[in-house]
Amino acid sequence: MDFSSNGKYLATCADDRTIRIWSTKDFLQREHRSMRANVELDHATLVRFSPDCRAFIVWLANGDTLRVFKMTKREDGGYTFTATPEDFPKKHKAPVIDVGIANTGKFIMTASSDTTVLIWSLKGQVLSTINTNQMNNTHAAVSPCGRFVASCGFTPDVKVWEVCFGKKGEFQEVVRAFELKGHSAAVRSFAFSNDSRRMASVSKDGTWKLWDTDVEYKKQQDPYLLRTGRFEEAAGAAPCRLALSPDAQVLALASGSSIHLYNTRRGEKEECFERVHGECITDLSFDITGCFLASCGDRAVRLFHNTPGHRAIVEEMQGHLKRASTDSTRQRLQQKLTQAQETLKSLGALKK
Repeated sequence: MDFSSNGKYLATCADDRTIRIWSTKDFLQREHRSMRANVELDHATLVRFSPDCRAFIVWLANGDTLRVFKMTKREDGGYTFTATPEDFPKKHKAPVIDVGIANTGKFIMTASSDTTVLIWSLKGQVLSTINTNQMNNTHAAVSPCGRFVASCGFTPDVKVWEVCFGKKGEFQEVVRAFELKGHSAAVRSFAFSNDSRRMASVSKDGTWKLWDTDVEYKKQQDPYLLRTGRFEEAAGAAPCRLALSPDAQVLALASGSSIHLYNTRRGEKEECFERVHGECITDLSFDITGCFLASCGDRAVRLFHNTPGHRAIVEEMQGHLKRASTDSTRQRLQQKLTQAQETLKSLGALKK
């Protein structure tokens, strides 16, 4: 699944040969309407919106390739979905596990379960091939800022590359940027904050870590480790997904069919949703407002209120209020504090 960058839609794909586009406006309603795009003679395993929200790409399970669908708005407010005449050429030799589109619109990333990450032009030309040297890839992603591509696998680190373009928009090269080092076993998953200045990682060693990645890597500056937290794995249920809230205040960890939410400032677990899917969770994502967490793993998408996120805002605003020096600042902080408290109260989640 994937949230659109304008915050209006959630796209989901399934084995039933459909892509469904859901309106985020309906999240709190009883009825959840969706628009449907059909995948001819195949089904999609991955879906990602284009930065302008006028198209989306899917990875085809049987075709082993990327297909682009254009979204054309109709007079009645709905959309017509049209697949482009030609799919991308087949280049991967192993199953593809992740795809991504840079928010700059300059490139597409695909990663397979061997050690291959491909950087594509939007027209289906391979610009660069990255060998991750991680024995195998378990997760890969494009940073929200559109500059970086990262991957993790069998090794105890996350490797990050910068995809470089010239002043006229022409592709130049892919260069190694930095690594997240500190785990003692394979990294299972990682995630970026919305501004790409924070990253989180989770490892087979039973820890998750929060990193400050707002560094000058060209001057050999390494990311700073901000927090290490522990999680307890259910027997036989390895964590398969990690999501970081847009403001990096909350880390969500999917282990088997359960979800654990942590406060990243204190490193403490705040919520646990047990067995929310009939199967292992395959995707986990916060919406762009950070109010909701979505998960999928069976025939349904589950939505959760991000109560730890609202509590983190209360905590943060109370701290800022003590140090506020002007009335206007105090007023602004008090407004944010009250809003978060009211939200928690309405959800019955306000802690005394």
